[in-house]
Amino acid sequence: MEWQDEGLILGVRKHGETSAIVEAMTAEHGRHLGLVRGGRSSRMRPILQPGNFVTLQWRARLEEQLGTYTVEAGQLLAASLMTTQLGIYGIQTLASHLRQLPERDPNLGLYNAARVLMENFEHPEIAASLMIRFELVLLEELGFGLDLESCASTAQTHNLAYISPKSGRAVSLAAGQPWADKMLALPSFLNKHEDGWGIVPPVEQIEQGFKLSTYFLDRHIYSPRGIKHPDERHGFIKAITKLTRGDHQ
Repeated sequence: MEWQDEGLILGVRKHGETSAIVEAMTAEHGRHLGLVRGGRSSRMRPILQPGNFVTLQWRARLEEQLGTYTVEAGQLLAASLMTTQLGIYGIQTLASHLRQLPERDPNLGLYNAARVLMENFEHPEIAASLMIRFELVLLEELGFGLDLESCASTAQTHNLAYISPKSGRAVSLAAGQPWADKMLALPSFLNKHEDGWGIVPPVEQIEQGFKLSTYFLDRHIYSPRGIKHPDERHGFIKAITKLTRGDHQ
């Protein structure tokens, strides 16, 4: 068995005296592990860093085996990511999310979304909105997608202001007003039918977006799997909030 693909390094662990087991999110072969012989050498260590994009050639006698990777450098983002808290927490959060996917299950959409997100960690407001969208797509890919297309009560597509925490469906401002204290806010940058779709959101909407994705990640992913809220994601949100509020310390 043999294939070649591009991939994002998610994690590396030691194996023996000189080798490493590399976990990567690949474009066509999903989240995939492989053994890199000599992966702990001075030449390979800078390449095998979480956050780097590389070219991978995987070989194994049988498909179900771990197999070996031959790795060539691609877009090496790790060095710049490691200079900021946002970059460090960002790749750790992204890796944590991608590990919720079944191993070796192809998902080109999430791979491409991860690449776009990785390339925008130096822009906090953009990175925030991209991470929130990434988390909502992750929920959808795992079978827990939200319905943001129309109001659950009236079927209208305009003035959508809330999300029902029970159904995960959008609710219009008028229909949801009597139960506003029980609803989750739908920030306008996530509403495809409003002028706010696609804009760089203000900090209040970023906080609403993370509250929304956090609620449904806890409900459908973390709690059922016995996983606590990831510390790295908490760090990412804290770093994003400080930066988008103008505190660059």
